[in-house]
Amino acid sequence: EPYRKMVMETLDQVISKLGTGDIDTRTEEILMDGILYAFQEQTTGTMNEEGFGANGTDAGYHVMLNGFGTVCKALHLRAKPYIPQICGTIKWRLNHKSARTRQQAADLIAQIAPVLKDCGEEGLMGHLGVVLYEYLGEEYPEVLASILGALTAIVSNIGISKMTPPIKDLLPRLTPILRNRQEKVQETLIDLIGRIADRGSEHIPAKEWMRICFEMLDMLKAHKKTIRRATVNTFGYIARAVGPQDVLVTLLNNLKVQERQNRVCTTVAIAIVAETCGPFTVLPALLNEYRVQDMNVQNGVLKTLSFLFEYIGEQGRDYINSVTNLLVDALIDRDEVHRQTAMSCVSHMSLGVANLGCEEQILHLFNHLWPNIFEESPHVLTACMNAVNGCRVALGPGVILMYTLQGLFHPARRVRDTIWRVYNNLYIGGSDALVAFYPRLDFGGDTIQFGDDKDEDMEEDANVDLTPLCYRRHELEMVI
Repeated sequence: EPYRKMVMETLDQVISKLGTGDIDTRTEEILMDGILYAFQEQTTGTMNEEGFGANGTDAGYHVMLNGFGTVCKALHLRAKPYIPQICGTIKWRLNHKSARTRQQAADLIAQIAPVLKDCGEEGLMGHLGVVLYEYLGEEYPEVLASILGALTAIVSNIGISKMTPPIKDLLPRLTPILRNRQEKVQETLIDLIGRIADRGSEHIPAKEWMRICFEMLDMLKAHKKTIRRATVNTFGYIARAVGPQDVLVTLLNNLKVQERQNRVCTTVAIAIVAETCGPFTVLPALLNEYRVQDMNVQNGVLKTLSFLFEYIGEQGRDYINSVTNLLVDALIDRDEVHRQTAMSCVSHMSLGVANLGCEEQILHLFNHLWPNIFEESPHVLTACMNAVNGCRVALGPGVILMYTLQGLFHPARRVRDTIWRVYNNLYIGGSDALVAFYPRLDFGGDTIQFGDDKDEDMEEDANVDLTPLCYRRHELEMVI
């Protein structure tokens, strides 16, 4: 068997690099017979039967799986005569007493599903879907994850309308699995539900989608970022299917929980719902929710607005007037986290509406933002500088320069340091645009200097114009 594994690995490398164009029909038959025999004759010892521990990924398991998948994909339409035999082997191994064998069979379905589609074997794919549906009660989480992955591959390739069992029967069986806390199960399951919500939401009643929404809230606590990201995207698909109002109520209630990660993921989900269904469907509820005297809820609303304006970009010009008063209230709040989140929102908003005629609103927000540049908290200060840079893009560097001039030579060092930091950002971002806005430093009486070694010819030349300069060298260097 080790020899067979080594040959399979060699085949994988050779075919993935060179393809199967030069293989004749007889060699093709021998090749398929060989890999089918090798796949069937694997022993549980080499497949790491007890490997469901820390790294349940055994080399032998993946060598056979990847080699089989590579050969089938490379043969493409030429694999059609062998597909019934391959599927028979898969079905037999799906019913095996060894969990590792069942997992490998499900993984193989996921690998060869595109080949089945291209060969026109949709009936066989539907039959495999029914077989996998019957195994959704699998007790080993790793095997269950592979079964869900195989179902996802079949749904993606066969299409929602042709899927067997019908989606309306499949989805209610998936809902209880959402309570499974194993990460691989969560990842594959949320991927499958997301695809169904995206492509076939009309096959499922709204009540079932709302049940799934409630179950998915716990997935926002997942440690793995890919699970959380897939979950918030699925909220967007479901909102598009059943309308944003019911989904929004569920998510807004979730802003009241204590766990920060849960609240942050909820704010992202609300912003994605707004992007999917239109900001006008979400903003009234957010503005109303901000009236709740709960710090977590208010911070959640501000963070949602920040993500929302980041996602919608130029559309923000239609909604900037609606949220200006809310942001002004947040920018003058005692709580520094409130101010920090509001500054982040101003930053995204100002970048989105640059050059779209919203300068008056941005300047109004900037007037409330400016006092925060002297904050001591590094997070608040970073948010403030980002917001100032955003306003620079929207208003132009000249407007911001007028705010900095009064503090560039202030007697207090701390004031000077902060203002110079703002000025340096202005200079880096728009030095050419600043030229027209520099003040006139007219000291009078200073004439053109040629240095210590003055040119004698210039001194003797009576036509040299020694007019006063607008700038002296020292002050000019200080500013520039």
